[in-house]
Amino acid sequence: MIVRIANLLDPGTVAMMCERLAAADWEDGRRTAGGEAARVKQNEQLTETHPVAAELGARVLAALGQSQQFTSAALPLKVFPPLFNRYTGGGHFGAHIDTAVRLTEQPPYRVRTDLSATLFLADPKSYDGGELIIEDTYGVHQLKLPAGHLLLYPATSLHEVRPVTRGARLASFFWVQSMVRDDDNRRLLYEMDRALMQLRELHPQGHPALVRLSGTYHNLLRKWADL
Repeated sequence: MIVRIANLLDPGTVAMMCERLAAADWEDGRRTAGGEAARVKQNEQLTETHPVAAELGARVLAALGQSQQFTSAALPLKVFPPLFNRYTGGGHFGAHIDTAVRLTEQPPYRVRTDLSATLFLADPKSYDGGELIIEDTYGVHQLKLPAGHLLLYPATSLHEVRPVTRGARLASFFWVQSMVRDDDNRRLLYEMDRALMQLRELHPQGHPALVRLSGTYHNLLRKWADL
């Protein structure tokens, strides 16, 4: 399941982040990649303990905590501390699958990567290339979202970032360990939850069917949750 979350960050917050990132000290992104990924990775990153990454990462986590759509789609148990990368001058990340378990320098220490997330920070008109290509059971998807928009997708997917031939592609990226490990089950719960939200808008005074459907949702979550 690929989910787009529009306007996770407002334009003012995005502008502030881009300004802070422009003044930061970047390092070779291959230092944080595994053996296979390092061979196809050419970008720059901030380290997990970089003060700018910690400051801006806290902003991202706060925005996630306020996003009903993120909670509904990801059913998060743990979120890896958000990191930040930059692609310029032909920088790219060839086809790869993310590492199954990421280790953090701060609690919760280990995060199973059920979902990958990319939060776009640069205006897509300010750079050429840099499309995120995701291959899943429904085909190949080419994505380049507006600044402040978040993309969630299964970490099991083969994906890549196309070369950036002009400008700079700035983004935050992180992983989510979901309470529901199976992507199909998580998708069913997400679709049911979104339908329930729509029905509550149609029946603001409540309806007996909503009680039963909501109960079914929570019983399925109880059945599938891995805590």
